[in-house]
Amino acid sequence: MKRLMSLAFAAALLGGCASMPASTPAQVADGVLVGPTKMTLYTFDRDASGSGKSVCNGPCAANWPPLMASATDKPAGDYTVITRDDGQKQWAIKGKPLYYWVKDAKPGDKTGDGFNGVWRVARP
Repeated sequence: MKRLMSLAFAAALLGGCASMPASTPAQVADGVLVGPTKMTLYTFDRDASGSGKSVCNGPCAANWPPLMASATDKPAGDYTVITRDDGQKQWAIKGKPLYYWVKDAKPGDKTGDGFNGVWRVARP
């Protein structure tokens, strides 16, 4: 009987895990969002919040690489997945696509904040 109860408890725990939300694509470090690489993430003022689009493509995306999502990634909390002009997927927070800045050399760098008056560090 005790073994049966233990198995039932374990099954309930595993079932609960299946309904847990997926982990988020970014974390907070020093008050800003960072990607899996621990590098600072940014938003672009010219991206219309909630449009589901990124206007940073081509040479812009070479300097501001998008925080890419896989084809199977799903929205979680404030995070959504948008489709870029090239068909690839990108993470967004509160409707704003997320990007890295190529000139940030190490985790903690925020050299893109305020760049051209249109790039901002992403905040939770």
